[in-house]
Amino acid sequence: MPDHGDPAAPRAQFKAMTEGTQEDWMKIAGAFVPFAQAGGKRILDHLRLLDGDFGGFPVDRLEHSLQTATRAHRDGRDEEYVVCALLHDIGDTLGAYNHPDIAAAILKPFVSEENHWMVGNHGIFQGYYYFHYLGLDRDMREQFRGHPHFERTAEFCEKYDQNAFDGDYESMPLEAFEPMVMKLFESPKNSVYAKAGDSL
Repeated sequence: MPDHGDPAAPRAQFKAMTEGTQEDWMKIAGAFVPFAQAGGKRILDHLRLLDGDFGGFPVDRLEHSLQTATRAHRDGRDEEYVVCALLHDIGDTLGAYNHPDIAAAILKPFVSEENHWMVGNHGIFQGYYYFHYLGLDRDMREQFRGHPHFERTAEFCEKYDQNAFDGDYESMPLEAFEPMVMKLFESPKNSVYAKAGDSL
């Protein structure tokens, strides 16, 4: 398996893509496939960065993520939904002002349109519970009233997200979710790169 960190691994020889050859691109593709298939591990590693990051909340961001996913899992939600619940705030470390967009972008190739929309818009829907304390409009989500995924996203926030700050709640450990994450990120449902990867 090619190692992305190994300088001795086979590499293309071009200085500009206009100089690339079939041989060059087969080397790149050969490195891409195993790297892409290990995406779930990198997602889990990044999620661990939320450990110990409280940001003023009663529990740290990793515990909030675990608690959200645990609540969804115990409520009988399918694995894709549970992984979305686990990763909904994974963008917190990189996008203080748009963390839902980051989580949605990571999940987009692997999840249904309704789950993608739910993750991408959960920030505004979650605002119903606190925006008014910060001088913002708690009803900002009303701009989406009538959207096919409005109720799904409102339910996600009400049942699993806004109440996942309980320091006494017994969340499942991250290890319990690892098989779900690895399975989801094995192969995309929708990506311009999917066909190239499948053909190798």
